[in-house]
Amino acid sequence: QVQLVESGGGLVPAGGSLRLSCVGSVRTFWTLNVGWFRQAPGKERELVAGNRLYGGSTDYADSVKGRFTISRDNAKNTVYLQMNSLKPEDTAVYYCAANRGPTISTSNMDYWGQGTQVTVSS
Repeated sequence: QVQLVESGGGLVPAGGSLRLSCVGSVRTFWTLNVGWFRQAPGKERELVAGNRLYGGSTDYADSVKGRFTISRDNAKNTVYLQMNSLKPEDTAVYYCAANRGPTISTSNMDYWGQGTQVTVSS
């Protein structure tokens, strides 16, 4: 069982930045695909950014491209989400998730963190 613990959420004004962190509980964290998801009130959970082990490729939702960056430090079992130029519509609970499958999506992640709240004020 892999436990994921997110941190770094908070309240930030529009245009500001935050960096979310997600620490995995296993030394084999580097073998997992990882992704950041978010869920706003009344909306479905969506993929924000993903980092695939196979090929090391990254994907971003169109709404965050150029503003958010996913990265990982395998030596620290940690994945980050750097969020810049934040907008009020980025307000949501952000979740870290991981899997061993070939793709990253809301329906096929094996492990989820508890989530961290990000609130962007206008």
